[in-house]
Amino acid sequence: MRLLVALLLVLGLWPTAAWGATELATIDLTSHWVGVASLLLFVLSYLLVMGEEVLHLKKSKPVMVAAGLIWILIGIAYAGLGDSHTAEAAIRATLIEFSELFLFLLAAMTFINTMDDRGVFDALRGWLVGRGFSLRALFWVTGLLAFFISPVADNLTTALLMGAVVMALGTGKPRFVTLACISIVVAANAGGTFSPFGDITTLMVWQSGKVSFGHFFALALPSLVNWLVPAAIMSLSIEPGHPIPIRERAVLHEGAWGVLGLFIGTIALSVCVHNFLHLPPVLGMMTGLGLLKVYGYFLKQRPPKNRQVTINEPDDVFAEPLAIGHVHIQKDPFDVYKQLERTEWDTLMFFYGVLLCVGGLGTIGYLTMASHLMYGGLGATNANVLVGLLSAVVDNIPVMFAVLSMNPDMSLGHWLLVTLTAGVGGSLLSIGSAAGVALMGQARGIYTFGSHLKWSWAIALGYAASIGVHLLVNRHLF
Repeated sequence: MRLLVALLLVLGLWPTAAWGATELATIDLTSHWVGVASLLLFVLSYLLVMGEEVLHLKKSKPVMVAAGLIWILIGIAYAGLGDSHTAEAAIRATLIEFSELFLFLLAAMTFINTMDDRGVFDALRGWLVGRGFSLRALFWVTGLLAFFISPVADNLTTALLMGAVVMALGTGKPRFVTLACISIVVAANAGGTFSPFGDITTLMVWQSGKVSFGHFFALALPSLVNWLVPAAIMSLSIEPGHPIPIRERAVLHEGAWGVLGLFIGTIALSVCVHNFLHLPPVLGMMTGLGLLKVYGYFLKQRPPKNRQVTINEPDDVFAEPLAIGHVHIQKDPFDVYKQLERTEWDTLMFFYGVLLCVGGLGTIGYLTMASHLMYGGLGATNANVLVGLLSAVVDNIPVMFAVLSMNPDMSLGHWLLVTLTAGVGGSLLSIGSAAGVALMGQARGIYTFGSHLKWSWAIALGYAASIGVHLLVNRHLF
């Protein structure tokens, strides 16, 4: 019943061609059999998504089927009224917005996969492994890196990278692994909130024009507090000592620095295109992807040489982190299309299904219901805090999609508040974010739902503190 209430509260629609710019003359079908059937379809599909780990059913499958059936039902309802245009206009508007999100993510994921293929992340992981940190220092270093990497690389990739470091050094120390994983999840989610590139929800807010690129940085301090509060509490329980030394070699493959430079340049191009030319940021990302393909063409013509990087001398702590050696290892020629194949297609198709499901339910009329329940009855501040709590149970993407669909009349400060809460609220439970779910799989049997839940009280303190800091330091934006 709680899940049903939560879903009713967050269901919404993009009923416009550009995030609420032009209203469509939809009819209220919430009490019609089409509305009831559509709601049940979405609830059933989302229950199947939540049971993915048990059922081994990819999360995209049920929501894609539900999306198609919901819009077919809507089409039947409008066709029965002799209206052949409204349903078509509504779904086309949703598809246009999704296409921008899809192409943006496709380009970003290809860059991340390419950097992984070139050994950039392995080199960073190897450098950390060889520095000789104590367990407590490693706890802080991995959390801090997760916080500052996630605004660029996204919270899921960051959590997996830092989780690999913790697992490599935490052999035989399950308590350390558990606490470090919790810290990484909180830090990755928090860091992702003050950048449009850190999370899908922040990207959606940026693309909608509700928050400009520069204003996201107003969330840097509240986000940092969100992680620091629980991290400081948990650090008191870290056992003393050092991890078992590990000798390991990592390789930076040919073109690694070039790909990294292209990625940074692509982000800058996307920001400039959106801020100064008022064009969709996806244009910058796809242009950067084209440049990556051109760079890959020339890279493929080179002999497949690789430079070995020694990063594991524990007594050589003052050496350059990425000192270049002269060992060459044969590797297949670079192919950017192989990195495109490695894209998380299930995730992208899940976004398609969820956004079309929510869009369809909003067309039926649940947008108005949710808007009155949340922003009409509770007020903007309370409603935005509730959004964060809901995102711990219901994925924050449909939650944020619903808020943008409602398009409540809020100040910049409140739009930043809901961006913050939707991003960090998922840290309250291990299943509340992609970072948490991924680390549960990576540290199976050690970092679990129950072990995370034991520290939810500390994470909740950080959640409350971050909201308080935002209301205080950014009060001029309300």
